[in-house]
Amino acid sequence: MCALKRYRCTICGHIYDPAVGDPDTGVPAGTAFERLPEDWCCPDCGATKADFVPME
Repeated sequence: MCALKRYRCTICGHIYDPAVGDPDTGVPAGTAFERLPEDWCCPDCGATKADFVPME
């Protein structure tokens, strides 16, 4: 099984870590970035999912 990738916001640098999720918006730990709701946005700057890039 592959580890879930972290994603970085290209606008503000926020890191979405699937091991943590986004508890402030009800996204539980273990949620892959690809499985986030389409209307999910960066909790720091409001950028869309399209503004995030995978981290190596």
